[in-house]
Amino acid sequence: MKIGVIGAGAWGTALAQVAASGGEPVKLWALEPEVVRDVNERHQNTLYLPNVRLNARVQATGDISDLADCEALLVVTPAQHLRAVLRQANVGTKALVLCCKGIEAGTGLLMSEAAHATCPEASIAVLSGPTFAHEVGNGLPTAVTLACEDNALGERIAARMKRPSFRPYFSDDVIGAEIGGAVKNVLAIGCGVAEGAGLGLNARAALISRGFAEMTRFGLARGARAETLAGLSGLGDLVLTCSSTDSRNFSLGKALGEGRPASELLANRRTVAEGAFTAPVLREVARAAGVDMPIVEAVCALLEGSQPVARVVEALLARPIRSESSGR
Repeated sequence: MKIGVIGAGAWGTALAQVAASGGEPVKLWALEPEVVRDVNERHQNTLYLPNVRLNARVQATGDISDLADCEALLVVTPAQHLRAVLRQANVGTKALVLCCKGIEAGTGLLMSEAAHATCPEASIAVLSGPTFAHEVGNGLPTAVTLACEDNALGERIAARMKRPSFRPYFSDDVIGAEIGGAVKNVLAIGCGVAEGAGLGLNARAALISRGFAEMTRFGLARGARAETLAGLSGLGDLVLTCSSTDSRNFSLGKALGEGRPASELLANRRTVAEGAFTAPVLREVARAAGVDMPIVEAVCALLEGSQPVARVVEALLARPIRSESSGR
């Protein structure tokens, strides 16, 4: 299976590295000409994935049409740019492996739904899980969920990407895999806020566990399976992203907790903290579905600057006492 990667940020470059380590060339589309030169001439991506020596089989290009002969495309673009990028690519009946995590603004669609609407003839799969790009790029052990409704296609993609240090676990629950990846980014901002505000590890543990309850409520309402949400693409990704400043979303939240305004933080970022864009969309979709997500609501208030950290925390702690298993 000939692989192409759309998007040469840290995660796209790391996935290209995994695919190329199987011995076959991999085409990597990059928006920035300097990234194309860096990858092809020096076998590195200094801008987005420094300190990783890339396999010489990773071949970068600035022309997305160069990926036309690929059988499968790993799509690693910012979630809100997915449709625009797919319209540029010659997708046709190719397999699209969606590696971006988010919910589309304006429509409330998951990435698989937006991709299907844009490329109705394409086969859709989702790759998600607890992954820091620099660790994957350097060959450290990683396990992911590969979700695809077509079992045969999923097995082909998994076989193509499997490595001694990169293990895909197959699932046919595409919706569950996507919801875990989208919701955890928002919750990671909340955990970062707790870190930045000095609220302690007890608070972080509470946010992770109650955040997982919110993720599960929302996922079940959208047709996901509980076991998917409790797996790598849900709980696994949540724990990783909520525990380290290597996470862009956690880092954003930490800065918010330290008192820096969201407008300043988002304006100065080269890389995308997807949770900042997913949070308001998730809030609206959850409200429409009647799903209670107080942590998501709190993160939105902080991103909008409508309430200070102390007041948001006070409001969360003042919620009515309920049974832990009440579903609220």
